[in-house]
Amino acid sequence: MVIVTGPADADAAGVAAELFTGDIKDQGFVSSHTRALSLNPEALVAWENLITEIARPMGKRRYELVTLAAALGARSPHCRLAHGRRSLRYFEEEQLVRIAEDYHRADLSAAEVTMMEFAERVSRSAADMTDRDTELLRDAGFSDREIVDIALAAAARNYYSRAVQALAVPVEVPEDISEKLRDALLRGV
Repeated sequence: MVIVTGPADADAAGVAAELFTGDIKDQGFVSSHTRALSLNPEALVAWENLITEIARPMGKRRYELVTLAAALGARSPHCRLAHGRRSLRYFEEEQLVRIAEDYHRADLSAAEVTMMEFAERVSRSAADMTDRDTELLRDAGFSDREIVDIALAAAARNYYSRAVQALAVPVEVPEDISEKLRDALLRGV
């Protein structure tokens, strides 16, 4: 059941219409989370701008790995599916399936695995994190700036995941991903 209903495509105006156009251009339809959150389109645009500024210095590949891990920790099928689809730009499908199933065994670098563990932990138990969590990133070769960017990306994913979950936004499976990838992305969330 949908708690809130955003505007119909034909009724979207201004910023909401621009958001809808972006979804249609990217995936061929307006996603349920865009529709729901477009009830406050300025906040949704602010969110997109925030993510752009967080992701830019990280690079898209690293950002997507952090996002997939944070979404796993947040048990967010919405974000796992959306970012799994986006991650196909940076990974071959077979590796992405392995990342989704168990990133520890997906031919990622040790630093990437450590980064993903940190991001997943941010989502599962941020209040229990200590200096040791940050030290593990530093030991893996990340600079202070990179550590902050990883933390921001994981925490921001929690913001969005929690909002769509709180509004009971329906989960939509992208039509352009394989069943194997879909199943791997949804396992554990």
